Amino acid sequence: MKHRVVITGVGVISPVGTGKEEFWQAMTSGRPGIGPITKFPTDGLATRIAGEVKDFDPGLYLDRKEAKRMDRFTQYAVAGTKLALRDAGLDLEKVDLDRVAVVFGTGIGGMETFEDQAKVLVEKGPNRVSPFFVPMMIANMAAGQISITTGARGPNHTVVNACATGTNAAGEAFKLLQRGGADVVITGGAEASVTPLAMAGFCAMKAMSTRNEEPERASRPFDRDRDGFVLSEGSGVLIMETLEHARQRGATIYAEMVGYGCSSDAYHITAPVPGGLGAALSMRVALADAGLQPSNINYINAHGTSTDLNDKFETMAIKEVFGKYAYQVAISSTKSMTGHMLGAAGAVELIACALAIRDGVIPPTINYENPDPDCDLDYVPNKARVQSVEIALSNSFGFGGANATAIVRKFRD
Repeated sequence: MKHRVVITGVGVISPVGTGKEEFWQAMTSGRPGIGPITKFPTDGLATRIAGEVKDFDPGLYLDRKEAKRMDRFTQYAVAGTKLALRDAGLDLEKVDLDRVAVVFGTGIGGMETFEDQAKVLVEKGPNRVSPFFVPMMIANMAAGQISITTGARGPNHTVVNACATGTNAAGEAFKLLQRGGADVVITGGAEASVTPLAMAGFCAMKAMSTRNEEPERASRPFDRDRDGFVLSEGSGVLIMETLEHARQRGATIYAEMVGYGCSSDAYHITAPVPGGLGAALSMRVALADAGLQPSNINYINAHGTSTDLNDKFETMAIKEVFGKYAYQVAISSTKSMTGHMLGAAGAVELIACALAIRDGVIPPTINYENPDPDCDLDYVPNKARVQSVEIALSNSFGFGGANATAIVRKFRD
């Protein structure tokens, strides 16, 4: 027996705002969260802009002492979890915590802690390195702290798969619930890599936009004049439940998750395979898993990073899978507003799909000003579109050739 799986709560910490409604209002109004970096000096960096979380106070979600023992990515994860649980109306004292799982991810983990403690080692010596260095830095600590905070004693898994992480985490949570391994899963991703070393590394790759004088226009997926992605941070958390469990407690349901696919390009450490063949395979696997045809999809939340090759090859992959219907389906990249949240991106974008289904509004791809002959599909340019969304597909692709696709649909009994 395969259990049906539904999304009953969401929590967002993002550059465009904290909380579901503030996030969604920004998405549907086309308001970007990109600006000059304020966390550290940017002298010498080719890119001096990012999507920083501007309104986050860990003291609103965590004991101050506990917060100091968590890297910022873990703070974002725990805070997003508390927002999602509140949104789901899930009282953890009334559920079997042995049946509550955590499947959570991050692309990089405790980068800020790593940089800080490396500096301590060099400047003050090994005896001054914090005893909390390792448990603050390691990638699984977001999932671990979520479990500790909530008391969830079910399976506890961490996904680390570059920019596909958030979608992979949600997909693995879906499969765990589908096969009966849990009643509830807290899933998603978190990232806090707007740091000097991470910025320097991405700059060295020449992967990021250098449109420093007009940061709000820097992330421009599918536009002819795109010049790279914009790094950002935050978390996206989803509460997923078996339909039986959600019904039993009278939960509000945003959407039903119905399909998950993943693949590997098996090609290059950073560049996508020409033609988007790996991305196409991921979408095909997800469609087959859901028992759907391409023509059933009303909206695609694209990976859409604003890099030359990604946008070109994702467009080709969509054409490969969807055929002539590729020109009819609505597509948008919400990274045009949030920037690229790395390991959190897929989770935040899946939340956007669920809210698009709830409200019948498709968020736009902003900064789409100059059509690219290689990117000639309907990218919902610049303004949100009021349109009923029955089924939405979300793509995420990452370094190393990782591809992941999730499909959600409007819940019907």
